Amino acid sequence: MRLSPTGALRHSGNLFAMALDVVRTIPRRPFQAREFIQQAWFVASVTILPTALVSIPFGAVIALQIGSLTRQLGAQSFSGAASVLAVLREASPIVTALLIAGAGGTAICADLGARKIREEIDAMQVLGIDPIHRLVVPRVLASMVVAVLLNGLVSVVGVAGGYFFNVVLQNGTPGAYLASFTTLAQLSDLWAAEIKALVFGAIAAIVASYKGLTAKGGPKGVGDAVNQSVVITFMLLFVTNFVMTAVYFQVVPQRG
Repeated sequence: MRLSPTGALRHSGNLFAMALDVVRTIPRRPFQAREFIQQAWFVASVTILPTALVSIPFGAVIALQIGSLTRQLGAQSFSGAASVLAVLREASPIVTALLIAGAGGTAICADLGARKIREEIDAMQVLGIDPIHRLVVPRVLASMVVAVLLNGLVSVVGVAGGYFFNVVLQNGTPGAYLASFTTLAQLSDLWAAEIKALVFGAIAAIVASYKGLTAKGGPKGVGDAVNQSVVITFMLLFVTNFVMTAVYFQVVPQRG
């Protein structure tokens, strides 16, 4: 789809305006608890297994690369600390964000897009029901909660996979690997990763909801909206990750 610079700015402004509407609508009552629980269960059901399976090779690659590097430098005792730091700070929130956007976000966009082309959204507005409050807010909150929980899962599975590959395949020392966990990593790294996952989940759900609610052109338009939502979400996630990482390094003192 060809898009003019003016159209790109208009869509960017509309997306930002919708994000502000979501933030403003979250405290509104009544809270859609049933919709929230259903969406949280759905997003978790389509992302838990792929996330766990993807986190294993992520942890393995990080462990193998860092194990090889530390062995060349003669610093094998720091392999565990470096692996945990890489998984905790970057790998776990990125994997979580990609799976939330790729699996959960596409489902959200397809669902809302189908409702849009069937004119269900227009019917809700005619009846005085706000689609943001009724449909978008529960999906955004569900994605945020699931993203935080999945980030913890990825961290555990990634660290366990890194331990296995470092100790078994590279003949590392289990005691040294475990003892060096807290050498470089600190509790603030975990909190920063959880905050990243929270923000990434919100971004994925808001972009998917926006593209779904603005879909047009029948089933083909819904498919195009799903593809666009994934691309836009990935771009925003990587930019946001860079900004949040830079801020974190400026705010939190690092261990040396």
